[in-house]
Amino acid sequence: MTRKFWKRTEPLDHPELDHAELARLLPAPSAPRMTPDRQLLFEEHLLNEIRTSAPGAKAGAPVRPARPVRRALLIGVPVTAAALTAVFAVGALTQGGGPARPGLVEASVVKVEAGSTVQLVSTVQQIADAATRRPTPEPKPGQYIYINSKVSFMSASHNFDTGEEKTWVQPLHQREVWKSPDGREGWLDEPGYQDEGGITLDHDGPHSKPVNGKDIPGEAPVHLSYDWLKAQPTNPDALLKSIYATDSASVNRDQRAFREIRSIIGEQLVPARTAAALYRAAAKIPGVVVVENSQDAAGRTGLALARLDPQYGERLELVFDRTTFAYLGSRGVQVKEFGGVKPGTVTERTAILDRAIVDAQKTRPTKGGTA
Repeated sequence: MTRKFWKRTEPLDHPELDHAELARLLPAPSAPRMTPDRQLLFEEHLLNEIRTSAPGAKAGAPVRPARPVRRALLIGVPVTAAALTAVFAVGALTQGGGPARPGLVEASVVKVEAGSTVQLVSTVQQIADAATRRPTPEPKPGQYIYINSKVSFMSASHNFDTGEEKTWVQPLHQREVWKSPDGREGWLDEPGYQDEGGITLDHDGPHSKPVNGKDIPGEAPVHLSYDWLKAQPTNPDALLKSIYATDSASVNRDQRAFREIRSIIGEQLVPARTAAALYRAAAKIPGVVVVENSQDAAGRTGLALARLDPQYGERLELVFDRTTFAYLGSRGVQVKEFGGVKPGTVTERTAILDRAIVDAQKTRPTKGGTA
């Protein structure tokens, strides 16, 4: 950016006049704008994650793609993920090129491991069998499903003088969600990224109103509730058809379905037989592969069911323990450069630390939950 400076040589007898004259002579400062391709990236991720699941606290609250771009506010992971990041990314476009918010750190970069379909069928079979054997508690009326996780989503900065772009991520932070089985009541507490003390996710709460008059509600959809999941077919083909039906978009629908599955297993309690069918359904989505080495936000390593978003070059990985085949969390890795994000950049990380049933909102389990 070329700047022209005006210099006055005579004495400043009337400084207030000098300021006024400067205001007339100097051009008004321009507002930095995102490049079209980068704006499309964040908008798409925002739509992927928000759907009907964004809680929406403050309009500028930290989504990458829910999340989120999770960061307007997301409930489905990721729901942070992505909507929150989109807002962060917009806010981070600064003249100086540094992070827009205190606490953002440079994104880590990992070696991109190629995925394979060779072990897909056997791996999914092991994951599904383990899910079937795993005891799943049944929430009673008046109880809540509690999910405690660690999350981090992407942001970006752009230096308009040099053209340099940098990718940043939020520091790992805690995210706690309480949801009623029917999905009509809930609470979200994400210190530093929500209002102090958290926000309500109740179906009739203030965050359930459409955003900007458009059909983008701000709270978790009933169609992702425990009761909804319990009523779904346990046949993988029928279940996948039902998941596709939750999103009417015709563009990138396979990736949307894969993200929907991530949202379900990330911040919900899934009945055992439904969970097994859900993993088998994921394997039926075109493009899903096995990645032998992945890592969740807590540093736990495992194998992953993954899918590359062909539009934006980001691979979403669902990480499972190698021994128990329990779901650990998720990771987003940029595989192909897009919008200045380099290959190997870790765009998001989540880790499920506790999954349990509690008797009231804002209460925590006294013992370890059931993952």
